[in-house]
Amino acid sequence: MLLAYWLHAVKARYPLLDLALFRKRTFAVSVVGGFMTRLGVGGLPFLTPLLLQVGLGLPAWQSGLLMMPTAAAAMGMKMASRPILGRFGYRSVLIVNTVMIGVTTCLYSLVSDQTPLVVIVAIGLALGFFNSLQFTSMNSMAYADVEPQESSMAATIASSFQQISMSFSLAIGSLVAGWFLAGASQSDQHAVIRALHGAYVSLGTLTIVSSLSFWRLQATDGASLSRASPELA
Repeated sequence: MLLAYWLHAVKARYPLLDLALFRKRTFAVSVVGGFMTRLGVGGLPFLTPLLLQVGLGLPAWQSGLLMMPTAAAAMGMKMASRPILGRFGYRSVLIVNTVMIGVTTCLYSLVSDQTPLVVIVAIGLALGFFNSLQFTSMNSMAYADVEPQESSMAATIASSFQQISMSFSLAIGSLVAGWFLAGASQSDQHAVIRALHGAYVSLGTLTIVSSLSFWRLQATDGASLSRASPELA
């Protein structure tokens, strides 16, 4: 269906969604790079409760509480995102932060029934911090060079790609975990833990690789949004 719309849009005089927006570097990198990054991180809200409840055998209420630090860190990060972007610029932040998300995701592969709860909380805090900065940066950069009359089209395209990436990431996370499970019983806690560890490493690696998409950015891209000078960006 996406291919069919692309064939239509390149010929239509007034397409509903103008794909010429992808000629803008900041928009294209934000949407495509964001899509690739979300493929890696979007499955974590599904895999982590499985690890905590099925793998580690924690009750649902305790698993839910251990997910709260991620949300708390994400909300706290919103206040710090603009100073960070102003200091380092979009390009540096997105490249480094994407790698940090991948590394933090891989850290979940070290979590076992012997891991102290404080370590799990620390990993959740770090992931919430990096994820929040990542999404804030990608979502805002998409509009850095978009003209006011194009903003509605840009918002529709960007949000559509976000929703698609969420569906794809959940499917990928499930398939990878199922592949590592290799037909073992889901009641076998050790097999489930091993499978989820393999899934975390795979998704973390995919996230790290997705950082390459942000190398296309220039140092000054998005400076009008973050109010960063070229020297600081």
